[in-house]
Formats: sequence, C-alpha cells, structure tokens
Amino acid sequence: MDTPTRLTAKAYKSDIKPVWCPGCGDYAVLSAITKALAELQLPPEAVAVVSGIGCSSRIPAYLGTYGFHGVHGRSLPLATGLKLARPELTVLVTGGDGDGFSIGGNHFLHACRRNVDLTYIVMDNQVYGMTKGQASPTTEADWLNSKLTPEGTGINPFHPLVVALSSGANFIARANSSDTNGTARILTEAIQHPGFSFVQVLSPCVTYRPEQREWKGISKTATIQRTADPGEAARWLLQDDRLTTGVLYEGGRPAFRPHAGQPVPVPELEQEFVL
Repeated sequence: MDTPTRLTAKAYKSDIKPVWCPGCGDYAVLSAITKALAELQLPPEAVAVVSGIGCSSRIPAYLGTYGFHGVHGRSLPLATGLKLARPELTVLVTGGDGDGFSIGGNHFLHACRRNVDLTYIVMDNQVYGMTKGQASPTTEADWLNSKLTPEGTGINPFHPLVVALSSGANFIARANSSDTNGTARILTEAIQHPGFSFVQVLSPCVTYRPEQREWKGISKTATIQRTADPGEAARWLLQDDRLTTGVLYEGGRPAFRPHAGQPVPVPELEQEFVL
C-alpha cells in the first residue's frame, strides 16, 4: 500500500503574494495558520476561512483553502451560517481589531454567546492600519500619535478577552505573532476545541505603531494554569497587562447545534414567498 503523503504548511498557501507592509505581524499569523492546519492534517478542501475588511482580512486570498472575503464587520454571521449549513467543514474567521470590535462588535458578542464551532483569529495592532492610522477600539486612551486624536482618545480601550469570557466563548487565548510556533500551537488547540474559540494575536503595525516592535521583548507567557472556571479566569483578567500570552480558558459548554427537523424542499420554500 502507498503511504499517504503528509501535507506541509506550504500545501495550504495560495499562489497570491501578500501585500502587507514589510515587518507586519500578519505575515507570521498567516504562517502560523498554515502550520496549524498542517499539524492537524486537514484537507485544504475541508477548510473554509471567512474574513471581513482590513489588512488582516486579506488572509483568505493567501490560503489554498476555501475562502470568503465578506463586508466590514460581518465575518462572524457569515461564518456562522456557513458552519451550520456545512457542519463537516472546519471554519476559521480572520480579522482585525477594527473590523471585529468596532462595526463587528455586536456580532462578536453574539458569536461568543451562540457557541457555534468556529475559530475566530483577531490580529490586534490597536490601530486602523488600512485606513491610515486612526485609533481603534483597542487603542490606549493616551495614544498621541494619530492626527485624528492628537490628545489621545480619552476612551478606555476595549478588552477582547474580558468580553469573550463574559459573553460565553468556549476557548479564550492570546498569542504573539513574534512567536510563530507558539501561535501555531495555540491555533491548533483552538481549532480542536469544540464551540466558539477566540484567539487574540498581538500583531504589530510597524507602519503606524512602530513602538509595537517592543512587544517581542516585553510579551511573556502566562504563569497561571489554564482553567475551566470562568470566575478564576475573570479574576486573572482583572490584573491582565494585555501582553501576556497563552491559553486562559477552556470551557466545557456543548457547541451549538441547530434544531433537528425534516428538511423542506426548496420549491416549497419558494411558494411561501409567491405574491
């Protein structure tokens, strides 16, 4: 018998060359995604990647899997519909902090709550990189470098892990794009965990936030043990410096399943809408 050929990370890449700025952290996240898929040996045709709008949302084009580039902030409802219609697919969602937590913030809350078996990967650079450097939902209140907010935003930044935990996400983690292999390991676990998995990836924007190059040296791995207790996870998050990486929470809530019922033929459905 012939031994099956093991898929490598390269098997999951498309022929399209990424157009991110040199030094962008999204290159490493793309690499981590392909490494995770290779670790799991998922056939490329069994994987679908859905995105919204923004620098990081270009990822579906750079992968050799199925992909859907949606509209701004709507990647999660698109992915939810796809997963429920095609449950045999492994569905990943990729995006950034602007797309996911601003116009897409409401969808983020309800995706956590529904707990459909998706993996949501948010590349967080705390800025709108594609549209020239505006403050994003995760930008620090005192960031002074934007021409639009020269005195800082004065607004508390959005804390994605806190929101994910309180809204019911089943797997919560943070990674740093400077550690590609570590990010790949976390993504592998996130994909395998049932229900809604959320991974925030610190992904520097060296063009508009060059100071984020320091993340590589100051980010550290969490010293706490991952937990299935949301109360324990919440207590840890109260002291979170937002630069600590690792898996924080692994819940045991069953993934959402649509209600069973007899399928209705399409012609019958169409008759309901005939005027």
